[in-house]
Amino acid sequence: MARPRRTQISIEDTAWYHTVTRCVRKAWLTGTDPNTGQSYEHRREWVESQLFKLADIFAIDIAAYAAMSNHLHLVLRIDIELANSWSDREVVEQWHQLFKGTQLTQNFANGELVEARNLTKLRHSIAEYRSRLCDISWFMRCLNEPIARMANKEDKCTGRFWEGRFKSQALLDEAAVLACMAYVDLNPIRAQMAKTPESSEYTSIQQRIRAAFKGEQPQPLLSFIGNETLNQSKGINFALKDYLQLVDETGRIIREDKRGSISSSSSKILTRLNISSENWIKLTTEFGKIFHGPVGNTQELTTFCEHLQKSRRHFAKNCKYLEDG
Repeated sequence: MARPRRTQISIEDTAWYHTVTRCVRKAWLTGTDPNTGQSYEHRREWVESQLFKLADIFAIDIAAYAAMSNHLHLVLRIDIELANSWSDREVVEQWHQLFKGTQLTQNFANGELVEARNLTKLRHSIAEYRSRLCDISWFMRCLNEPIARMANKEDKCTGRFWEGRFKSQALLDEAAVLACMAYVDLNPIRAQMAKTPESSEYTSIQQRIRAAFKGEQPQPLLSFIGNETLNQSKGINFALKDYLQLVDETGRIIREDKRGSISSSSSKILTRLNISSENWIKLTTEFGKIFHGPVGNTQELTTFCEHLQKSRRHFAKNCKYLEDG
């Protein structure tokens, strides 16, 4: 039975979440239908374009993404500080990029004087918009609905394109975050949709590799900031070069036609994460099978479950993959 979203998300415990959305009626998100020969590869661009648009509007960062044949993986970070830093006018302007709002919010955005009797109603709308702009459910709604409309129009059909609910997993520590990111980034290689990370079209790992060749990081994605965080407001606390090397080496191991191993330099990351090389390969190939709820070490998982009043035992048995260095 599906659990209410409020029992899966706790900003108090973590800002990081892994989401998965699947298609219904054997619909194709990307790839080529072997029965008809019809290609849906162009839909990857739909996904990427809408993702980047939403990254500029929501107070939600994109750490990783991969569009597969019938489902979509995302690793997201909720930026509460950013949402709270926006002025009332900025909140309304952000929201109006997606929805019309009300006549009252339209007047406010245009600089018109708001009558005293309408101030309470305006403030309520602004508070609601601010909350929605850092809400993963609203982010996923604004991502999935336009894609569903375009797909249905192209397929000349009506009805649902996506399953009614997307899957959401809380990532409770940096080991869970990095393992999930690598799992998502390597999805096309595991599925034999690409031979190398850099050839994985319209994915976060390809974006990062292309930008790295220019000595840059892709603007739409959450940046890697290394181990020095004093002068950085937010980011992924690892060096980009180290992560790309680790993903590349892991991908070589996953590919059956190419031998590979985790180098000593990449092993330093795993040592910091307290994950053995064997468990790392297990995590990056079977993350979705191993974890069906929140992901983290025993202590973080216990705290998360206490806050949401759920049983830790249901999720705790696979903590060993994140604790056995």
